[in-house]
Amino acid sequence: MTAAPPPITILGIDPGTATTGYGVVCKRGSQASCLTYGVIKTPAGKPIGLRLQTIYDGLCALLDRYTPEVMVVEHLFFGKNTTNALSVGRTVGIAMLAASQRNIPIVEYKPMEVKLSVVGYGHADKEQVQFMIRQILGLSEIPKPDDAADALALCITHAHASRPGSVTAYH
Repeated sequence: MTAAPPPITILGIDPGTATTGYGVVCKRGSQASCLTYGVIKTPAGKPIGLRLQTIYDGLCALLDRYTPEVMVVEHLFFGKNTTNALSVGRTVGIAMLAASQRNIPIVEYKPMEVKLSVVGYGHADKEQVQFMIRQILGLSEIPKPDDAADALALCITHAHASRPGSVTAYH
């Protein structure tokens, strides 16, 4: 008889300078359950350094409390709004720093991969993804705000992709 693989805790991050979404999911075998979700908000009008410090402190608190085996973030791509992409990139850097300081592996997923994993369709809309997050995690309601739901979707994607005995499926 083969022993069941140990549970893994996954921290998902939906990065943003004003609001950074987070979700923490525990995967046990083929089941995933939500431990917590929410957002880290930064004060509008404050210097970027202080906003990044707020995000860093919030992420460090989550990492220290839940001690995840892996952190997952959305893979950034540069579209038409390069200013926004650069701003989000700062937050991704802060998240990666906080995880790296704790020797926590980091995995990135493209938005289409997340939608395909959660809904089964790479071009699903936000409402479809949120509905499936609620179903998969057995939540009583759709997680709000959107940033937190997106972070949970990243966790689910990694839970589906990870193999027993392995922390990361691919980068």
